[in-house]
Amino acid sequence: MDRNTIIGFLLMALVLFGYTWYMQPSPEQKAAMQRYQDSLLQVENTRLAEINNVETAATDPVEEMTVDEHTLRLRNEYVDFAPFAEGEEKTITLSNPQVTLTFSTHGGRLTQAILNEYNTYDSLPVMLFNSENNAYGFIFKAQGRTINTADLYFVPELSTDNRTLSMKLPFENGSSFEVRYTLPEEGYMLDMKIYQNGMENILPRNTVDLDMYWSQMLRRQERGRMFEERNSALYYKFVGSDVERLSETKDEHESITTGLKWIGFKNQFFSSVLIADRKLNGARLESTVLPEDNTYLKSYKAETTVDYDPMSTEGPAFRFFLGPNLYPLLKSYDKGLDSDDKLQLPKLIPLGYKFFRWINTGIIIPIFTFLGKYFTNYGVIILLMTLIIKAVLMPLTFKSYMSSARMRVLKPQMEEINAKYPGQDKAMDRQRATMELYSNAGVNPMSGCLPLLLQMPILLAMFAFFPSSIELRQQPFLWADDLSSYDAIFTWDAYIPLITPYFGNHISLFCLLMTITNILYTKINMDSTGGGQQMPGMKLMMYLMPLMFLFIFNNYASGLSYYYFVSLLITIIQTYIFRKCINEEKVLAKLKENQKKPRKKSGFMARLEEAQRQQQAALKRQQQQRRR
Repeated sequence: MDRNTIIGFLLMALVLFGYTWYMQPSPEQKAAMQRYQDSLLQVENTRLAEINNVETAATDPVEEMTVDEHTLRLRNEYVDFAPFAEGEEKTITLSNPQVTLTFSTHGGRLTQAILNEYNTYDSLPVMLFNSENNAYGFIFKAQGRTINTADLYFVPELSTDNRTLSMKLPFENGSSFEVRYTLPEEGYMLDMKIYQNGMENILPRNTVDLDMYWSQMLRRQERGRMFEERNSALYYKFVGSDVERLSETKDEHESITTGLKWIGFKNQFFSSVLIADRKLNGARLESTVLPEDNTYLKSYKAETTVDYDPMSTEGPAFRFFLGPNLYPLLKSYDKGLDSDDKLQLPKLIPLGYKFFRWINTGIIIPIFTFLGKYFTNYGVIILLMTLIIKAVLMPLTFKSYMSSARMRVLKPQMEEINAKYPGQDKAMDRQRATMELYSNAGVNPMSGCLPLLLQMPILLAMFAFFPSSIELRQQPFLWADDLSSYDAIFTWDAYIPLITPYFGNHISLFCLLMTITNILYTKINMDSTGGGQQMPGMKLMMYLMPLMFLFIFNNYASGLSYYYFVSLLITIIQTYIFRKCINEEKVLAKLKENQKKPRKKSGFMARLEEAQRQQQAALKRQQQQRRR
C-alpha cells in the first residue's frame, strides 16, 4: 500500500468520527426520547391486558361448545351406539384345566387363548392368539352407518360359578344386545350365543343377515419352521358335505357362495375353529404366507354372514374349538350325531388321501392308542407297533423272499440263456427263453413284487401319520428330545444355497441311521437277487434312492425316521433268518422237478408270451422295412 492511500484512509476516519460526535443528541434530547418510549410501552401493556380479559371471559362457552361438538360427532358416527363408543377397557378371564381364556370389554370379544397342558418348543405355554394377532366382530348397518362391535365398549357380567360371561350393550331406549360366552368345566369348546331385546328399534326391521369377520396371524409354536408352515392351513367344511382347505405352501383366496358349517385356522398341532350352530352363509377366505417373520407363520382372514332377525330374542349361536389336533378328541365331538350333522373335525389332521387315511384311522391309530394305555414312552410304543405290523406282514415278506430265492437258484440257467442269445438283436429270443424257463419251473417273476406292493400303503400311511401325531410332540427318546421334530446332532448357522432351503441347517441322526440301514438292505437285496449284475444302471439307482431319502427326511419328524430305521432293521434280520432256514438246494431240486412236469400256462404267462410274440413280429416288420 503506497503513502497516498494511507493518508486517504486516515482522513476518511477523521471525517466519520467528527460527524458522529457532532450529530450526538444533547442530554435534554435523550431524556425527552426516553419519556416517549416509556409512554408507548404503557399503552401496549394496557392493550394486551384488555385482550387477555376478553379471552378469559370467552373460555367457558368455547369449552362447552367443544363438548357438544364431540357428542354430536359420536352421535353422527355411531347413531344409537354412540354411548358405547367410549369407555374403559377391562379384561375378564374364564378358565378350566385345559384352557385359560381372556376377554375384553372393548369389542366384547375373546382376546387371548392359552392351552394349559401344552408348551412351545422354548418351554412357554402355548398361546393360540392374543389381542395383537386375533380379531373378530359383528358389523351392524343402522341409519346409513356401519358399526363394528370391535369399536364398542360392552358392559361385562360374570356368573357366580365363573363359567358364563355376558358382554352387553344396554341402549337408552331399553333395547339390548348381548354376547354370552360359556366355558364348561372340562374341554376345549367355548359357546358363544347372542341374546337381544328390541333390536328392531335400533336396526332396520328388514335386516336378514349379520356380517361377521375373523382374522388371525398364526403364531409359530414348533422348532422347525419350514415343516410347521407346511402343515398349517385354513380349513373349512361345507354344510352336510366334506372338508376342504386352502393351499399350505402359497398365498390363496377363495370366495364361497354355499353354506359352511365351520372355518378353522390350523397350525401343525393346534387349531382355532369357528363353528356355527346352523350355518355360515358362504365366506371370503384368504391365506397369506409370512416367510420373513420369525414369530408368525401365516395370516388368515375370513369374512362371512349369518342369518339374523332383529325382532327375535335369540340371535346366532356359535362355538369356538380352541385346542390340540388330537384325533380321539376331535372324533368325540361327532359321537351320536347323524352323518349330515357330523363336524368332521378329524379332517383337520392330514392323514393322507382316502385309502391311506383309512389305513391310519382304521389300523395305525387304534394300535397306537391301545399301546399308549400301557406304555408312556413313545419310542417304545413305536418299536412295539413296528413289531406288530411286521408280524402281521411276515407271511407276505416270506413269500417275497421265497420268490427271490427261486430266482436266485435259477441264475445259472439264466446265464446259459444269456450266453446262447447274446447281443441286442437276439433280445426277443433271450426274453422268450427266459419266460419259458420261468413257466416250466413254475416261477412267477412278479410274485416277489406283489407282497412288497401290498406293504407300500402302510409305509405311505406312516409317512402322513407321524408328522401329524400330536402324541409324539415333545416326547423324548434316546438322544431325540422331540419325536415330532428333527433330532439334530449337528447344526450350523450359515445359509448354504440349495442345501439350507431343502436339507436344513442340521443333520438328523435317526435320518442318518435310516439311510445307512437302507443302503445295507439294498446291498443285501441286490446280492441275493443278482439284480446288480443283470442291470448295472438299476444298481446305481437303487443306491441313490437312500441318499435321496436322506435329503427328504432330514427335516421330518424323528419318529418317522426312527420307524423306518427299525422297520428296515427288522427286515434285514428277517432276511437273515429266512436265508438260514431255507435250503436253496431243495428249492432248486423242486424247480427241476417242476420242469419235468407238463404245466398249463397261467393266464399271466400266456398273456406275457403273447405280448412277446406280437413285439417280435413288429420288430421283424421294422427290420424288413429297413432292408427295403
